[in-house]
Amino acid sequence: MSATYTFDVFSSLDGYGAAGGDWTGYWGKQGPELLEHRLALYEEEQRMVFGATTFGLFKEMLANSTEDADVRDPWVTRMVNTPMTVISNSLKEPLDWPDATVARGDAVEIVARLKEESKVPLRSHGSLTLNRALLAAGLVDRVHVTLFPVITGRTGLDPIFQGAEDFDLELLEHRTLDGSIQELVYRPTLH
Repeated sequence: MSATYTFDVFSSLDGYGAAGGDWTGYWGKQGPELLEHRLALYEEEQRMVFGATTFGLFKEMLANSTEDADVRDPWVTRMVNTPMTVISNSLKEPLDWPDATVARGDAVEIVARLKEESKVPLRSHGSLTLNRALLAAGLVDRVHVTLFPVITGRTGLDPIFQGAEDFDLELLEHRTLDGSIQELVYRPTLH
C-alpha cells in the first residue's frame, strides 16, 4: 500500500503563496481556530518532504525570528520536529535540523520511492516547484489549500500553480476557520 502524499499550501484568493509590501505572515488574518487546527494536523505521525529552497527559507526565517514571531507558532515548531526528507542535489548533511535527511537525485523518483516505502503519510508545506513536478507525475494524492481572504495583485509573490498542468479537483474536505479563512482539501486528477 502506498503512503498518501499531501501538498499543503497557504494561498491568497488570487493564487499567491506569499506577498511583499506590508503584509505579515498569514497575511495578518490568522486566528485561534486556524492555529489550533494547524497544530492538530501535526499530531498525526507523518514525514515532511521539502525542496531545498523551501527548507532554506524555513531555516532562515526561524534563525532570524524572535520567540513571538508567526514562524514560531506551535504548529511550526511541531512541523520542524517531524521527520523530514529534503530533496536536494546541493545540500549536505548534517542539516542542523532535527530529524532531517537529504535525498539526492530526481524528485519524482525519490517521492515515488518514499510513497512505496513509508509507513506514514507524507506532507509537504510549500515547496512549489517540487510539488508542481509531483502533481504532473501523478504523485500528489491531496492538495490542501488554506485560502486567506486577501487579494495581493500588486504585491503577490510565488504564484502557486504558475506553469502547472491542468487538473480536475474533487473536493474531499472543507471548513471555515476564524470566520473567513477557507480550508479546502482536493483530490487532483490530470485533466
